[in-house]
Amino acid sequence: MKKKILLTGATDGIGLETARTLVEQGHHVLIHGRNREKLDNVTKELTKLANNDGIETYVADLSRMSDVDALAKAVAAEHTKLDALINNAGIYSTQNTITEDGFDVRFVVNTIAPYLLTQRLLPLLEKSGRVINVSSAAQSPVDLKAFAGQSRLSHEAAYAQSKLALNMWSFALARSLAEKGPPIVAVNPGSLLGSKMVKETYGIDGGDIGIGADILVRAALSEEFGLANGRYFDNDSGKFATPHPDALNAQKSRDIVQAIELILAG
Repeated sequence: MKKKILLTGATDGIGLETARTLVEQGHHVLIHGRNREKLDNVTKELTKLANNDGIETYVADLSRMSDVDALAKAVAAEHTKLDALINNAGIYSTQNTITEDGFDVRFVVNTIAPYLLTQRLLPLLEKSGRVINVSSAAQSPVDLKAFAGQSRLSHEAAYAQSKLALNMWSFALARSLAEKGPPIVAVNPGSLLGSKMVKETYGIDGGDIGIGADILVRAALSEEFGLANGRYFDNDSGKFATPHPDALNAQKSRDIVQAIELILAG
């Protein structure tokens, strides 16, 4: 059955490979990117893969909450329902680590933007849809001062903390919505796969990026993930796994959600 799926960060890496697979399978894919030219090039490539006119493009800089809001409004203006939202876009290192509002861009793009986009699109997802949040094996306890922009972190520390924070709000929202909302699942697509991020960060080709794309497609479409609300899938071990202890701590997770809401309210 043809599904309608919004995929962020779809112009390279695991996102692009996931978009390729979904298009080849005949699904209606809404692809997001930060750069219009790259999006147009990806669209030309994808339309050659299959006789599929179900490709839409959306431009947004996820380091700007106004862009995230505009992205959600643009999608809602064209669609009344989504079958899946794959929050794949992420950032590890960049020359400018602080946003215009004074926050760490790794937390903003990797944690806060997907939270806001998910909240805005919940009415389109309803109970029958699902949210797939792309996490990482790299996770470490969150420094709330750094999260609030009051101290600075290295690329490695900020990335690992932002991914744990992503898991924490994922599970907190899953608990609060329960049967009223779509399943929300965090997925580590695999460590050191051959993405642009891995190549730039570690100077290696990395593993088969198709491994990551395959699990994201499976997460978006398979029945097993439709029953996995509030769970964490570790593709390094190939199974649902116990998440970082902080993600199981309800109070710490509420603290993360509160910190996100304070930033969004500001």
